[in-house]
Amino acid sequence: MSLTSKPLNATMDEPKNIRLILEYDGTRYHGWQRQKTDITVQGVLEDSIRTMVGEPVVLIGSGRTDAGVHALNQVCNFITRSQIEPDSMRRGLNSLVPDDIFIKQEEYVPLDFHSRYSVRSKTYEYRIWNRKEANVFLRNYSWHIRGDLDIDIMKAGLSILIGRYDFSSFKSSGSTNKDPVRNILLAELHGPSEGILILLFEADGFLRHMVRNLTGSLVDLGKGKLSLEGFKEILLSRQRDAVGIKAPPQGLFLKDVRY
Repeated sequence: MSLTSKPLNATMDEPKNIRLILEYDGTRYHGWQRQKTDITVQGVLEDSIRTMVGEPVVLIGSGRTDAGVHALNQVCNFITRSQIEPDSMRRGLNSLVPDDIFIKQEEYVPLDFHSRYSVRSKTYEYRIWNRKEANVFLRNYSWHIRGDLDIDIMKAGLSILIGRYDFSSFKSSGSTNKDPVRNILLAELHGPSEGILILLFEADGFLRHMVRNLTGSLVDLGKGKLSLEGFKEILLSRQRDAVGIKAPPQGLFLKDVRY
C-alpha cells in the first residue's frame, strides 16, 4: 500500500491511520505530553487536529520530549474517519498551529503502524556553544560551556558507549523503566565549527534524561574533571548517583526516527 494514497477500499466510516512528521521549537512548551494546565506540543496538535477533522483524536508520538527540548523530525500518528486528504490536512493544520510548530509531512500508513512501538532507532543531537562569550541568539538552543574542552578525550568516551549496555547510571532518578538495557549504534562528536559542538547519539531506545546525563558526564570528561577510566566505571557501575551534572534541556534535539 502506498503511504501517500488513501488505503484501498476505504469508506467514509472506515478508520484511517495518518502519520505526521514535524519540527518544533520546544522553548515555550512543557514537553511533548499533554498536561491538564500547561501548554504542550501534543496538546496543541490534538486541539488543532480536532478542529480540522471534527472529532477528538489521540496523537501517538515516537517518544516524549521534555520541557525546553526541540525536535527536527518528530513522528506521530492518529486514527481518524475524516475524508480530508493528508496533504490538505497538513496545509490546514499548519495554518492553525503556532509558528514554533511546523508539520513537514503527512501521509496514510497501515492501521498497525504505531509511532512509538514501531520504532527501530532514534537519533538525538546535543548542541554545545563552546566560547567564552555568551550568544544571545543561541541561548535557547545550546548549552554554553565557557572553558576549553578536550575534544579527543570526549570522542574516546563516546566510543566506549557504542554497544549494548545497562544504562542505569544515566537514567533519570525518577525513572520507572524496568529495562535499562539499550543498544547505542552511533555516538559521535562533530566540530567545533564556529564555536558549536554537536554530540550525536543513535540507539534502539533511550531512557528518560539518558542523553542529557551522558552529555553532562562527557563535558566533565572534556573539562578534565573525570578520567576516561572513571567514565567507563560510571557506565559499568549502573549507579545513578555516580553521574554528575545533567545537561540543560535547551541544547537537545530529536533529530531522526527510523522505522
